Amino acid sequence: MNAAAAAAAVPSQIEQSPQDRLKITEIFVSLQGEADAAGWPTVFVRLTGCPLRCQYCDTAYAFHGGTWWESEDILAEVARAGVRHVCVTGGEPLAQKRCIGLLARLCDAGYDVSLETSGALDVSQVDPRVSRVVDIKTPGSAEEHRNRWDNLPLLTARDQVKFVLCSRADYEWAREVVREHALDQRCAVLFSPSKDQVSPRALADWIVADRLPVRFQMQLHKLLWNDEPGR
Repeated sequence: MNAAAAAAAVPSQIEQSPQDRLKITEIFVSLQGEADAAGWPTVFVRLTGCPLRCQYCDTAYAFHGGTWWESEDILAEVARAGVRHVCVTGGEPLAQKRCIGLLARLCDAGYDVSLETSGALDVSQVDPRVSRVVDIKTPGSAEEHRNRWDNLPLLTARDQVKFVLCSRADYEWAREVVREHALDQRCAVLFSPSKDQVSPRALADWIVADRLPVRFQMQLHKLLWNDEPGR
């Protein structure tokens, strides 16, 4: 068999290779609840698995299980949603290495793409067209030790950093991190109250009193749907 015939006899890598699959917990359309795209109809691609165990986590159902999807099928499902905003989230999406390729393909398809990531894994290989929403874990999260501080110098004006605050002590810790790393000069900085742990009004008052150069945010999806999966 000549080389051309041999090549024709082998299906394309996309058609046959399990290397193009990702484990997905759910794909759904809702309103983006936070960050710069808050309020926009968005299709969420929630990948399965996370190496962290934040004490306030609201998506523990994504730690295990899930279904293997081919990348082509994910793209087709996103296209059926009929919206231009796509958020790849988890779990921790970067725990699946093939997430990097999915993000690039979504950008190639013309979507406005964001990535929600814990900040514990390297974000340097993420396509620069993606808006990276990077958590910084506070002491109150119980996962402060997982912060990958090397990510911070990589952030640009297209990206955002997010602090979920569990107490006044968390607020003061986060305030110093913002100042030490001049985060407000690098990208948008978002402060959110952890539900049932910090009063939204108290956090707003602290930010105003300190004239802190950060954006207060509440998670819109929690206000509307109270952590209901798929919303």
